[in-house]
Amino acid sequence: MTSPRKHLVKDFNHFITCYVCKGYLIKPTTVTECLHTFCKSCIIQHFEDSNDCPKCGIQVHETNPREMLRLDNTLEEIIFKLVPGLREKEQQQEIEFWRSRKWKENGEEDGPRSKRSRLDDDDDDDDGGDGDYHRSDPQIAICLDCLRNSSLVGENIVKGLMKKFIRCSTRVTVGTIKKFLSLKLKLPSSYELDVLCNGEIMGKDHTMEFIYMTRWRLRGETAYPMVLEYRPRIDFG
Repeated sequence: MTSPRKHLVKDFNHFITCYVCKGYLIKPTTVTECLHTFCKSCIIQHFEDSNDCPKCGIQVHETNPREMLRLDNTLEEIIFKLVPGLREKEQQQEIEFWRSRKWKENGEEDGPRSKRSRLDDDDDDDDGGDGDYHRSDPQIAICLDCLRNSSLVGENIVKGLMKKFIRCSTRVTVGTIKKFLSLKLKLPSSYELDVLCNGEIMGKDHTMEFIYMTRWRLRGETAYPMVLEYRPRIDFG
């Protein structure tokens, strides 16, 4: 009886390599319009100059093709299992890159931790830190809208974000979202915000998953992304 043929990694190269850079997919990111997948850095750089998919040429979006991108964490884990040492190599290269650049974001030197908009990092701090930045967690898309009310004190300080759409782990808490907003809006450390969903103030320990399952009323195609509103904190007492 003939033994089954053993598959080599190269047998799967068509599925796990990037059309742009020809290397293994790093942070695989799929274009939802055509379902072609590329390295995250490759496709984002491509969209700086074009709104079309680099593989099939379809127009992804008229103005902002990045809205049509989705990270594929499952494919990433498959690639790391297929290619021995790739995960460790990529993590080491990322660390070395940030060390060499000595990247500073908002006046703070964070090394590789600044790359993920620091949302998941803040949540890691709450858990003691596990070093993987929740990359394997289910992800959720969120729209952060400024709730404008001219009668609120501090309205002139709290502004809308230039980029209000974010993607983060479902384990991220409201407290972390508040830290993120304070950082992006350059608010004083003593300044406090309310975060609301459907007009209800959310507790700082509520996770995005909890809010989506219990507070976000929309379902189906209209449910994504989940909208959270923020405003200067109102003291009712």
